Amino acid sequence: MSRRNAVRAGDLLRLGLFGLRTRPTRVVLSALGIAIGIAAMIAVVGISSTSKAKLDQVLDALGTNVLTATKTQGLAQTPPLPETAVDSALRQDVVSAAAGVGTVKKSPVYRNPFVPPLETKGIGTMAAWGDVPAVLGGHVASGRWIDTRPDAVDQVVIGSQAAEALGIGPVEPDSRVWTGGRWVQVVGVLAPMALAPDLDNQVFVPLGLAAQLGFDGHPTAVYTRVDPERVDASRDVLARAIRPDAPRDVGVTNPSDALAAKNATDDSFTGLLVGIGGVALLVGGIGVANTMVITVLERRAEVGVRRALGARRRNIRDQFLVESLLLSFLGGVAGVVIGVGVTAAFAAANGAPLAVPLWAVAGGLGATVVIGGVSGIYPAARAARIPPTSALAAV
Repeated sequence: MSRRNAVRAGDLLRLGLFGLRTRPTRVVLSALGIAIGIAAMIAVVGISSTSKAKLDQVLDALGTNVLTATKTQGLAQTPPLPETAVDSALRQDVVSAAAGVGTVKKSPVYRNPFVPPLETKGIGTMAAWGDVPAVLGGHVASGRWIDTRPDAVDQVVIGSQAAEALGIGPVEPDSRVWTGGRWVQVVGVLAPMALAPDLDNQVFVPLGLAAQLGFDGHPTAVYTRVDPERVDASRDVLARAIRPDAPRDVGVTNPSDALAAKNATDDSFTGLLVGIGGVALLVGGIGVANTMVITVLERRAEVGVRRALGARRRNIRDQFLVESLLLSFLGGVAGVVIGVGVTAAFAAANGAPLAVPLWAVAGGLGATVVIGGVSGIYPAARAARIPPTSALAAV
């Protein structure tokens, strides 16, 4: 290319910006299509990443070394866990803490003795070994945990959902419930148990009171804290410790795995939503191409004048291609800002750490460059093919 026909990058950029400034309304509408697509993808990826970061934060606080032992569920009748299951677990070197619960059958809990017997609200009663909320990473929202000593007075602690159903708020000196034909003092209300949500609708009683209510003495679940470096190996250790004669009758699971699986299920929808964002981005690209084609038709006279003054086809093509790239890039920047803003609002509303992957931002901007280039190829080539004589004839 000769020096007279050479166009510097700075000049091309100024020409591109000038072309966009002359049609602000159309530029804004076309860039909006790009912005919506990019914002949708950034927001979907950002919200998913933020949710995962919050889950990781919760798991870090609760711990991923909690193992739950229950009897194996199958077609054959499996005997219940032995009465010594909790003590057997505590004797293992890999176990740092253990607690257990056992279902007390046919022992409903009521707000008062005047409630019809069938209105149980699905609340169950469980005998408790040890400090169940401490092992599960939970805590008592009001009051204290039950006294597990054999000579402790009758008392109960209520799960979060059970307390709501019974209409019991913060523990008061006169807080009590009706069970087993008697009033029993409420000494605590639990906060929701993330690792064992099935316990939220339960009422917990000491073993002494449980025996009076007809408890058979067999735990239904044993919760343990094990060595974090030996979680997988601890599964077999626990099963053999609890039932040496039939370890296969004991199922050992990690409740944090269920939370992680839930997050993985949520992630499966992220791909679908990103695809929807991609469709919106494609529509935005078509809008950019349409805008550039119309721009070429409207600026035939300008193209003719420039060609008559010595501009080469390459110069015309580059000018319109730069305009297309700038238009898409501006939409991409706006989309990234909107997407990050939506993610930040979601994080603030849910008390989660803001997590927008850098690859999503870079990928979004990169996509705008690709779309800008693809959308501008045809209009730029069409402008470059306009003969100077026909273009000047339209002046």
